[in-house]
Amino acid sequence: MGNKSSLMLQKEEVAAIHEETGFSAAQIERLYSRFTSLDKGDNGVLCREDFLRIPEVAINPLGDRIVHAFFEESHDTVNFRQFMRVLARFRPLSKVKVNKLNSIQEKLMFAFRMYDLDEDSRINRSELLAVLHMMVGTNISDEQLAGIADRTISEADTDGDSMISFEEFCKVVEGLDVDQRLSIRFLT
Repeated sequence: MGNKSSLMLQKEEVAAIHEETGFSAAQIERLYSRFTSLDKGDNGVLCREDFLRIPEVAINPLGDRIVHAFFEESHDTVNFRQFMRVLARFRPLSKVKVNKLNSIQEKLMFAFRMYDLDEDSRINRSELLAVLHMMVGTNISDEQLAGIADRTISEADTDGDSMISFEEFCKVVEGLDVDQRLSIRFLT
């Protein structure tokens, strides 16, 4: 079985991950199984290529951006604990227990970072155009995309800097059901 059998989760580790992320023990074990199946190097960590082998990620126009979110700390690999912290942002909000990793604020920040390509806490026109281009490919002309980007920035930009800050981004998506749109129903 190789290295995977030696990487089994201990009860204490499951309890700590549950406390930090809000996932149930059964969900943690199921996600650990998925993590180890993605770990082609059999070394207890995932690299970018491991994520890009997931068919749903590979065909997603924002797949590279989603994978990038797992590597926020500029590391080349992600261990199971880091993997779980990112996935926690996609859990539906708990009505009972507040979780720092899984809040409307964290979900919005995750969505904002999809557009903030240079990680300067602002979305400029070229970043918005690049993400729009990723999403629609060649289905819309460059002129139409430029019009969408310009209109979006002019509607969202309230401080006149021709960029969208996180606060401005939050105001734009204010009426959306962020929890519904940025949640994955994990099996229990």
